[in-house]
Amino acid sequence: MEDVRSALTRECGQLWRLRALLAVLVRRELAARVAGSAGGLLWVWLPPLLTVAAYYLVFDVVFGMRLGAGAPTARVGTYLIVGMLAWMAFADAAQRGMTSLLDAGGLLQKNPLPPGLFPARTVLASGLVFAPLLLALVPLYAGSHHFAPGVWAVLPLLALQGLLAFLLAYLLAILAAALRDVVQVVGVLLSLGVYLSPVLFPVTLFPERWRWVLWLNPMTAPVLGYQAALLQGRWPAWDVWAALVVWIALLAAALSLALARSRDELVDWL
Repeated sequence: MEDVRSALTRECGQLWRLRALLAVLVRRELAARVAGSAGGLLWVWLPPLLTVAAYYLVFDVVFGMRLGAGAPTARVGTYLIVGMLAWMAFADAAQRGMTSLLDAGGLLQKNPLPPGLFPARTVLASGLVFAPLLLALVPLYAGSHHFAPGVWAVLPLLALQGLLAFLLAYLLAILAAALRDVVQVVGVLLSLGVYLSPVLFPVTLFPERWRWVLWLNPMTAPVLGYQAALLQGRWPAWDVWAALVVWIALLAAALSLALARSRDELVDWL
């Protein structure tokens, strides 16, 4: 039991000691995503930017659709942009992180590197892509609520979402190394998960007796937090922070167990 509890602590200590190497790997990861293109990072940012622009144009400008009472904002496109950017960041980090150990299998078999370097590399790279887009919403949205101080809750939310994504991505990477079917199953779950979260609709539109189902999605709390901060300038409610802490604790415990159990077999699985 003590070995299980210390597995994640040891892994985090190794990542901290190798932070300079991790920074190099993150830069190479970003470079690899835009290798051979003249546009560089433009091609990384363009798809999510076009997506949110389309939401605004179609729902707010063309159709002028409005949400009912109880929603954090009346404008549909403005509402969708916040949740979808957060979800795209999470899905990108989870999917890339899940396959990071499989992609680095040859390198790990030849070099005694901490496996956590590779999911950390992909999650940090995804964060560097999507965090600026989410932060760009602060000045764009803050004027609607007169720059209320709650908008700065975006900063701790980004940090906690990054930690959540890393823990989940690393856990999934170990499971995918043990059983390749995990990649396919998680791909399906990520496709469906956006519908079981407040990304596409306010919580108030979900049947009240079934709202607990939404909290089974780890992104429900961050999305509600971003909506409160950006759309209302309000500090997120306590249940948002509590749910985030619970999810992080559960994933940390599961990852510690997976690290302890897979320590001797992980490289062989790859």
